[in-house]
Formats: sequence, C-alpha cells, structure tokens
Amino acid sequence: MLFFSFFKTLVDKEIRVEFKNGVEITGTLKSIDQYLNLKLDNIKTDVDKYPHLIAVRSLFIRGSMIRYIHLNPVDVDTSLLQDAARREAIATGGDKFAGR
Repeated sequence: MLFFSFFKTLVDKEIRVEFKNGVEITGTLKSIDQYLNLKLDNIKTDVDKYPHLIAVRSLFIRGSMIRYIHLNPVDVDTSLLQDAARREAIATGGDKFAGR
C-alpha cells in the first residue's frame, strides 16, 4: 500500500512510463488504483518509433505491463516517503525495524 499511497500524491504531475516491451510514454497522471494501474492524459511519445500512437491522447496502463516509472525529482517528497516507510515497517515488522 506504500507505493499506492505514494503515487496518489503524484496525481496531476507529469511522469514517464516505460513498458516491459520498451515503449516509453510521457503523460499527466490522472488516476491510480491498488494494482498500480495508471491513467495518463496528454500523452507524448516518439512518433518516429511509434506512429500508431499519434492520435492517442489518453491511455490506461495495466500495472503488470510497467517496467519503470520515471518521476521528476522535484515532485518527490522524500521526507514524507521515509516517514511512511518507517510507519509501515513498524506496523508490519514490529520493533526489530524501529531500532529497538
């Protein structure tokens, strides 16, 4: 659930998604679900390599087809992410992760 919560904070931000087959698409993240399926609007891609995607403006991406998601470092709140990871580790693993 940590990744789901993290990606929800990136809604309306621009991200680049790389598929397992090598296709890369950049777009504005509009929604995400618990399976990490994404909905992107205003997508852009290399039209020389993928001319069939010229007319596509909105895209739904199944989470299992994603290899990487590239984020703008300015959009990532590392302190929030570290706190959430720490809380999740304590909730699932108990004291051994909290340094006790």
